[in-house]
Amino acid sequence: MENNKKVEEVFDRLSQEKFEEEYLSPWACKSRQSRGRRQKEKPCFLRTVFQRDRDRIIHAKAFRRLKHKTQVFIAPFGDHYRTRLTHTLEVAQIARTIGRALRLNEDLIEAIALGHDLGHTPFGHAGEKALDEVHPGGFSHNEQSLRVVEKLEGGKGLNLTWEVRDGILNHSEDRSQVHPHTLEGEAVRIADSIAYVNHDIDDALRAGIIKERDIPSEVLKVLGSSCRERIDILIRNVVKTSWNSPRIGMSKEILEVFYKLKDFMYKKVYLSSVLTREAEKARQIVKDLYTFYLDNLDLLPICFKKDREEEVRRAVVDYIAGMTDQYALNVYKEYFLPKGWG
Repeated sequence: MENNKKVEEVFDRLSQEKFEEEYLSPWACKSRQSRGRRQKEKPCFLRTVFQRDRDRIIHAKAFRRLKHKTQVFIAPFGDHYRTRLTHTLEVAQIARTIGRALRLNEDLIEAIALGHDLGHTPFGHAGEKALDEVHPGGFSHNEQSLRVVEKLEGGKGLNLTWEVRDGILNHSEDRSQVHPHTLEGEAVRIADSIAYVNHDIDDALRAGIIKERDIPSEVLKVLGSSCRERIDILIRNVVKTSWNSPRIGMSKEILEVFYKLKDFMYKKVYLSSVLTREAEKARQIVKDLYTFYLDNLDLLPICFKKDREEEVRRAVVDYIAGMTDQYALNVYKEYFLPKGWG
């Protein structure tokens, strides 16, 4: 019994918090420094507040649905194409590697990374753009991810800490000029870009949209000729540039080449005729579903039914945004395509 008690004392929450104070960087966010939750809770004996947040996200239904949501290629049938879930795991891995090297709080990093895309729509950015165009209040997956953890999951949200919610809201480098308020959030923000650019190249090569020889020679020369090389070089540059600093970023030289790689991906992959054709179909499906549910509110699940008009529109957006690719396709077939007779 005495030995068991000693083991508990080594691994309990207070011991971990003490370890963070002694070991982590002065610029890291320690668990004891958290601004807390909206609803106060009794502390866990074993886990820090950020560990509890990570666990809540992993057990959320919204997290499980990510495995059937588009990353780039809509409703892919191939076994090896990325989904929104595999993208999320790759972001978490890259961000934790950066965080460990810089002695940041890995638990906070992991919680932000695992939750950053919970609000993504079916069909990826095509669905996001569609809802943004038709909904009077606009739509952003960043804000929807925050809405999922604050209100929608389980009917009342997950009651996460302020730091995790801040990191989720401000994770997107391309869509927001507002930065996270922690270096852990910044680590996820930069890891998101590193992950999607490189794994989207891998998927685009697999799909035959681009060839290895299409990648700009300067990119190959500076960042390497494979996804593994590029990710390694980018991570090491981030760590070297950010070491012993209150900021996280890449060196000017590497950043310029990285932007050239991103520009290449937008021109040759994301805006390619193959993907834009399918994206337009997906956008139309989402727009049609939005209009359809506004006209047929009785078909909404009871938990989404509201009274006021603005709440009704918001509920329709929440319902559609939570759909997986295949669920949205099945609903569309059910209500928009004629059924065979017999």
